Amino acid sequence: MIGQAWCVVLDCRDAGELARFYRRLVGGAVERPDPRWAVGDACVVLRGDDGAVLVFQSVADHRPPVWGAPEQQFHLDVRVDDLDAAEEAVVALGATPLDGGGADPAWRVYADPAGHPFRLVRL
Repeated sequence: MIGQAWCVVLDCRDAGELARFYRRLVGGAVERPDPRWAVGDACVVLRGDDGAVLVFQSVADHRPPVWGAPEQQFHLDVRVDDLDAAEEAVVALGATPLDGGGADPAWRVYADPAGHPFRLVRL
């Protein structure tokens, strides 16, 4: 082993806005700044109750990825108990459905307010 996974960093136009979106989606506490995971005022850290860390980094010329395109780099999976209730909640937070209800009944795809894809997954 060379090292340990430390955190996931998401580029976006407004780090604070995106951190608050994910706090409402997965819980946790928004901290600003936290030099363990982020350097500078352009970063906002979300520490999950389970220890997971997401860092949001403001980038002026951020361009969101395109779901299903060859250049897509990654997406987040969020476990939920009820897909319909979770969909209603994330859309109210500002998420955009990307898969039209989904071909797979176990998951649905959305874009966060910065355009990053994530899936709600019923396990």
